Amino acid sequence: MDKRILIPTDFSKNALNAARYAIDLYAKVHCEFYFLNIFRLENYTTNTLILPEPGSAEYETAKVASEEGFVKFLDILKLHQDNPRHRYHTISTVNFLSEAMEQTINNKDIDLVVMGTQGATGAKGVIFGSNTVNAMEKIRQCPVMAIPEKVRFMEPKEIVFPTNFLTGYKRKLLNYMLEIAKMHSSSIRVVYVTKSETISDEQEQNKQLLQDILEYVDHSFHMLSEKKVAEGLTSFVESRDSDMIAFINKKHFLFNSIFSKPLVKEIGYDAKIPILALNAP
Repeated sequence: MDKRILIPTDFSKNALNAARYAIDLYAKVHCEFYFLNIFRLENYTTNTLILPEPGSAEYETAKVASEEGFVKFLDILKLHQDNPRHRYHTISTVNFLSEAMEQTINNKDIDLVVMGTQGATGAKGVIFGSNTVNAMEKIRQCPVMAIPEKVRFMEPKEIVFPTNFLTGYKRKLLNYMLEIAKMHSSSIRVVYVTKSETISDEQEQNKQLLQDILEYVDHSFHMLSEKKVAEGLTSFVESRDSDMIAFINKKHFLFNSIFSKPLVKEIGYDAKIPILALNAP
């Protein structure tokens, strides 16, 4: 069965880099890639209630510019890698990004969203732009993977999975991480950052469930005694030169406590590895 991957793009270097990473990550898999570009209308503002209709001069001019951007974008990607397992599709729309992404995910039965951490107008010093943060917080139908601008693809040999063992694990939700691990013979390192050296009976039970789910991939469990999750996770990743972070993103829970903007600033300006948000309802 084909993997269906959505990649929003504004034709920036960061978006191009994210696309290249996704293409290489799934090089051995039959994939349908859907590239989504939101084109802008110069005279339209958020105060305008009515969008120009398709067929109007302004609309058609902006759409043509988007389509021309895709021609250049795809030419660069095909020079990078022309994989017979992959097929590319382009979508140009004037919709808001969040709504366009939701529609595409639903209409195309998307399995994964891959996006750069910054767009063409990204502010220096900020790793995760608002579009990436919003996608990780709001998209619940599928995982979202964020690719930092300076990342160049290397097979992920080690995936770090931070958790607190306070939630029951669903095999279906973790399958996205397991697929990547199996494709690239990756090891999964489960990291629990805690002030206490003991865990409750409930946590022990959840840990055992997780161990059962990870049975067929190389994995290990690590307990770090740190005051802050950000510091413990960062030191672990840097000391081991890990290749990816994957985490369960329960709505209004883990994202805010582990991958909020303040944490991203703590990790540092030079983020070096992709982050996979396994979005749970």
